[in-house]
Amino acid sequence: MCCIAYAGRVLAMNSRPLTPPAGSVERWAYNYVTSDSLAHKFSPGDPGGQWLDCGTPCVLEAPGRPQELTVVNRADKTPGPDALRDPARRARLLHTFLHHELQAAELMCHAVLVFPQAPKAFRRGLINICLDEVRHMNMYAEHMADLGFQYGDFPINDWFWQRVPSAHDPLSFVAVMSLGFEGANLDHTQRFAERFVRAGDDKGARLQQQVGEEEVPHVAFGAHWFSKLRGRLDFESWLDALPAPLSPILMRGKPLHAEARLRAGMSENFLNCLQTWQPHEHSP
Repeated sequence: MCCIAYAGRVLAMNSRPLTPPAGSVERWAYNYVTSDSLAHKFSPGDPGGQWLDCGTPCVLEAPGRPQELTVVNRADKTPGPDALRDPARRARLLHTFLHHELQAAELMCHAVLVFPQAPKAFRRGLINICLDEVRHMNMYAEHMADLGFQYGDFPINDWFWQRVPSAHDPLSFVAVMSLGFEGANLDHTQRFAERFVRAGDDKGARLQQQVGEEEVPHVAFGAHWFSKLRGRLDFESWLDALPAPLSPILMRGKPLHAEARLRAGMSENFLNCLQTWQPHEHSP
């Protein structure tokens, strides 16, 4: 099966079936990305273990979006530390984090569909990470409910979907998603855990710490497969694998959570280069 995006729809080439066969892991991944059911996004069920022996990619243009969600073109500005004393502002921030997790889960499934010839261990790892992200979604939703809000109460922005699909092979996918955006999340979760503490929200702080800790294996997955596919993991190789116009500027927090990144497989030299990298260094 080969699917292409055209005029806002997903089409099948050569009149082949549009969707993977029922009962396959690929069909589970396809259903998760395309579903417009909020309940399905939070509870997609067991993916099973039946993989297809198919070497043709299926590219989905965009994910399904439940009617409860309002999609906007611009992301909210991140609130400052003092603003988080307001429960509504904390809930809105958690809403953003939850939607990041949803996009990550969808994009792991999308990679399974787009890279069917990648090693099965790689694709199985993507599904396992997807399930972690779904669990994180539910954790964020639970704490939002504590604050009196639910998913859909604030607008969403599909920021990651606008960028990650530019990765054209498994190497560039792990460079962008695993080492890039999930690597940055190690920095962000540490910073926001501290902000939630200052806002008096200890549960929110513990949630950030847990999510950050559970993202370490996700980044380690990227480090492992980048090294396996490229033969090495160093900053210049990683930079070379990022599809233009993506750059390290989007993939580092302030400050870097160096200890977590080191545990995930990045070297001190890698982190030094990431910390000091500036766009003008690679301008034509």
